[in-house]
Order: sequence, then structure tokens, then C-alpha cells
Amino acid sequence: MANSHKRETARRKPRAAAFAGSLAVLATGAVVTAGVLGSSPTPDNTDVIAVDRTIAANSVSAARELPVLSRNSPRGDAASSQLARLLAADAVAKAIKNADTRRWTTAPLNLWARPDKKAKNVGELEEGEKVLLTGRKYDGRSEIVVDGKARWVTSGYFSKEKPPALGGDCTNGTSVPGGVSPNIKKVHAAVCANFPEISVYGTFRGDGEHSQGLAVDIMVSGGRGWEVAEFVRANYAALGVNYLIYSQKIWSLDRAGEGWRGMSNRGSATANHYDHVHVTVYR
Repeated sequence: MANSHKRETARRKPRAAAFAGSLAVLATGAVVTAGVLGSSPTPDNTDVIAVDRTIAANSVSAARELPVLSRNSPRGDAASSQLARLLAADAVAKAIKNADTRRWTTAPLNLWARPDKKAKNVGELEEGEKVLLTGRKYDGRSEIVVDGKARWVTSGYFSKEKPPALGGDCTNGTSVPGGVSPNIKKVHAAVCANFPEISVYGTFRGDGEHSQGLAVDIMVSGGRGWEVAEFVRANYAALGVNYLIYSQKIWSLDRAGEGWRGMSNRGSATANHYDHVHVTVYR
């Protein structure tokens, strides 16, 4: 569901101490006090080079105006320019008008008014919401249309497929004991509603997380088992899932970026989880 821009600071360039020719004098042998030569002060804090107050005598050169140096230099690195073009009112209006790609969110996403660090959080999208994308991206965020306005969310959390509903009724008569974790009850209800042919769920037994009511074995195998495992994994946040095991592979939230990881051989189909999906929750 996150960028500083470097500024180029203008540096004052040294000028030669001596200037060709003599500075202006009013009369031969006279010593005058010279003020600062150049144009009058400007509102952009320009620097004016001052002239030495001691004027050489016997000079007949006409007074000459000294050039002005500015502390300010043009700013505008590529990133700033790109962002400015992206956020220009006409560009935003065009992006909203031409948006035609719809996707479903696969996680809760914060909504941002713009894609950089100056962005303000203006809301949140729930997992499973259908959104309209403009196709524009910037620094890891994608632009979407919400209530006719351009909003930005973290890229990578969209799916072409509508996610299966977590709700619905369990119609096959199965249940889990009342003493199990509330999240185990959620897992059972969601799996039962979406995979009603599964009729066996193993919860309490005398070892590990099962003894604490924090684990459930969903008795299913083959390709259907992978569908169940991926369904639970896709909805891990809503179901409070800590880790899953199926077909001698494990997926855990703390190492989610690694995907499904292989496990060592435990000696049997059941021990290697080929005939059931094991789910452990946080509470």
C-alpha cells in the first residue's frame, strides 16, 4: 500500500579582484568615496560586487557599472518535472476520463492524494474491492479512480480474478468445537462456504498448536488441496493466519516474500501433509 528530491544549490563564483582599466574619478588628484556600483537592489536577493572605496588618483576613465551575480539558480531535476507533469490538472483529468481497467484488491490498501512523500492519507480500501485503474504509476504506487477522484495506492495488490467470498453459510453440517480460537472458527466458516464438499476438520488434539485451539487440519488432497491452501493464504489477513502447510511445503507470514518453501521428508503422506491442509492462526 512510499521520496526526497535533491536540490541543486547555486554556488557563488569568484570574480577577479582587479578589473581592467581605472575606476571613475571626479577630478585629478581627488580622492572620493565610492558606493556600491550596479543596479538598485532586486527582490530576489541578488548579490552585488562592491568596489574598493579607495579610488586611484589621476584616472580619467569613465565610471563603469559592475555586473550583478545572483544566488539563485534554476531548479528542476527530472523527478520533480515528472511529478509536476503527472499531477497537472489536465493530465489528471485525462487519466480519469480514459481509465478502463478494473481489478480487485488483494489486501487492505491506504489511499493517498498523491504518490510522493508529501501525500496525505485520505482513506482506505478493503481487501476484495473492485477498483478502476488509470494505468499511471509513480515510485511504487498506482493511480486509481475513487468517487471520480484520482487516488494513489501501493502497486502489486490487484487481481484480475474476483476473490472468493469469505462470507456465506456453511451448509454441509460441519462445525468446529466452541473452545477453538475465534480465527479457527473464521477459517472453518470461510472454507466450508467456498468448498462445501470438504466434511472433515481436525482441531483439538494433544500436541502443539492443536492443543491450544490455534490449528486446524482441513482434510483434502490433490489439486483441490492447493485451491484450499491458496484460498486461505490469499485471505491470511482476514483469517489471522500465521502459517500454512500442504504437500510438504510451508508458507509463513514472517517469510511471505519467499512464497511456498520446501520441507524435509517426515516419512508418511499424513506427516508430509499430502492429505490435508494445516492452518495455524495467531489467536
